[in-house]
Amino acid sequence: MISKPLSGPGAIAALPRDRMIAEFSLWSADLVNFESDLKRIEPYVDLHHIDVADGHFAPSFLFFPDLVARIARLTAKPIHVHLMVDADIVEAQTRQFIEAGADMISVHAENGEAGLRAVRLARELGAEAGVVLRLETPVEEVAPFVSNVAFVTLLGTAIGVKGQSLSEKACDRLGAARAILREAGREETVVLAADGGIRHETVPLLRAAGAETVVLGSLAFGDKDLAGRIGWLHGLKVAA
Repeated sequence: MISKPLSGPGAIAALPRDRMIAEFSLWSADLVNFESDLKRIEPYVDLHHIDVADGHFAPSFLFFPDLVARIARLTAKPIHVHLMVDADIVEAQTRQFIEAGADMISVHAENGEAGLRAVRLARELGAEAGVVLRLETPVEEVAPFVSNVAFVTLLGTAIGVKGQSLSEKACDRLGAARAILREAGREETVVLAADGGIRHETVPLLRAAGAETVVLGSLAFGDKDLAGRIGWLHGLKVAA
């Protein structure tokens, strides 16, 4: 078992803000050789990203608390769990994944009041919280969450389906979210993230639009020169 120097809000607060955060989606890991992939990325990852889907809110069925518990024993890096689940189970799932070892839980703004309760619960249980927005949902829907979260993540593709192209609306939506954070006085404290459609040609566009992290799937796991890929990521600059 690997000891973690920080956990929960402390681990999330310690993430770098002077360069892009390297957030790795473990959905793109080799699921048969999971432990070896974790060891391969450990020197480069800032934040592990684990998707959870109930087959209803999102079309896939993904992952489960026992897996998170196992991963937590194998990494010193923080774990971000993205809950793509219906409102009627989001609070229970928040508790289960924090108990399994998640450092941060992100819920969907579309979960409404249940999502807000889940955010409060996450913090009560000693974890950090984030909010995610589906591509088709107006960006303004994140506003009730921004005072109580550390991450705002915008999906740039349809939810829960891998391999899609980035929506032409994605960058403008990041700009709108950034403006909401600025107006709320939270631009310096909340990380703005992009998830979906992450390609070599799209990451610079997302970075320029204000993304402080992108959820890396095959772009990282499929690159034999992972050190070079992460060096490239760290070098990208946000537009003024």
